[in-house]
Amino acid sequence: MPSIDLTLYADAQFVSPYAMSVFVALREKGLPFKLLTVDLAAGANRAPEFATTSLTQRVPVLVHRDLALSESSAITEYIDDVFPGPHLYPVDPKLRARARQIQAWLRSDLLPIRIERPTDVLFYGPSSVPLSAASRAAAEKLFMAADVMIESSAENVFGDWCLADLDLAVMLNRLVMNGDPVPEKLADYALRQWQRLSAQQWVGLERR
Repeated sequence: MPSIDLTLYADAQFVSPYAMSVFVALREKGLPFKLLTVDLAAGANRAPEFATTSLTQRVPVLVHRDLALSESSAITEYIDDVFPGPHLYPVDPKLRARARQIQAWLRSDLLPIRIERPTDVLFYGPSSVPLSAASRAAAEKLFMAADVMIESSAENVFGDWCLADLDLAVMLNRLVMNGDPVPEKLADYALRQWQRLSAQQWVGLERR
């Protein structure tokens, strides 16, 4: 077993979709790493000892020897560039750019869904509050884009699996696993992605 020179800092509740993305990336690459947690509710991310590690005072953070890197997309691209193993992003430059586009969009848009269906619903149970008009409009936008990206019964967006599949599935599953209406093709895709071993390893982490 190679020595562990990778450390991943995640949220203490293991609900961050961004920490999940990095965790899955490391698992897919088959890399050994140490997993440490930061209690965001207690403000531990603002404590001096963590703030000197994370320039943005956020999780996830990956420490690799003398590099401490935050922001999940930057981390996963670094992992893919530096370490051998299965590709996390498509090799074709156009498809790779499209995968990055999907990730950037999911992180910066669809805010009503992210507020009303936080990833807590994936790990702690559904919300009983109906979706607002703003969230229903955001959901329709998500469905239209995902329907174009996912061919009928397709396992993955680009043929071979990539991290954009995980991120898209997480966004869809905020609705699927809460019991909100989702087109069958998209729900099937999201639930298939959720069963991937690396995703289930995150799901299986012990939560408080």
